[in-house]
Amino acid sequence: MQDTNELINETLKNRLEQIEQNFNADFISLSGPIIDGYEQVLLHVVEQLEHKNKILYFMLTTAGGSATAVERFVNILRYNYETINFIIPDYAYSAGTIFCMSGDDIYMDYYSVLGPIDPQVRNKEGKYVPALGYLDKVNEMIEKAKHGTLTDAEFIILKEMDLGELRSFEQAKELTIDLLKKWLVQYKFKNWNKHETNKKLKGKNVTEDEKKKRAEEIADKLSDNKLWKSHGRPINIEELNKLKLKIHDYSNEPYRKLIRDYYELLSNFLMKERREIFIHTRKGYI
Repeated sequence: MQDTNELINETLKNRLEQIEQNFNADFISLSGPIIDGYEQVLLHVVEQLEHKNKILYFMLTTAGGSATAVERFVNILRYNYETINFIIPDYAYSAGTIFCMSGDDIYMDYYSVLGPIDPQVRNKEGKYVPALGYLDKVNEMIEKAKHGTLTDAEFIILKEMDLGELRSFEQAKELTIDLLKKWLVQYKFKNWNKHETNKKLKGKNVTEDEKKKRAEEIADKLSDNKLWKSHGRPINIEELNKLKLKIHDYSNEPYRKLIRDYYELLSNFLMKERREIFIHTRKGYI
């Protein structure tokens, strides 16, 4: 007689295979933080698959993590697949949002959200912290110092800031913006050939410079902490469309039930198992 875990594993595998059959592509599901050191794990997972039609659907649920890990993840996936589409059944924040921008398409429903691109960097204590939050606070205190309104407590905090650590935060910010702009142009916008919404330009060819300008506008908006107020601010399809980032809305697609059934069972399993990170394919899970 099967125990509960075996039954859940078998059901998860069956539901995952149904999603693969629907899209006629490989399918990988990742839940958890994007951490430096997991690159070899993903490499092992990807090299086990058949690379069906060179198309991959990647389901992602993450609160974020390391931008450098994301860059290596993308290198692995892009070496093995020509087309990569991300499915966000729930949320993908920070580095997860950056990861999605490397896709040819992003699939979300009305419940799904992305987040501001605020990279997480290890501080002196080895904890991951949001880089933009630190930089914004330091810049705020510097402005106060210029105007003579800095308090004694703030002066002590500013004085004790590690300049090397601050520079690492700045580099993380620069990297995330550079990656987002590069990947949007290279992948997300590669089939954007004609203007569709601009009345003056409708029907005209989209130039490389226009793609770069659009990518820069999106990167600037998503990295603006003053606009979003919070590292974990949820940004839904409606807001993303306002940023002119075209999202594939599957809210009314028949396969939405396949995704929801799989994701809900997966969420319950992860809650029970208390796993930090979980990568699942038809070959099994890690």
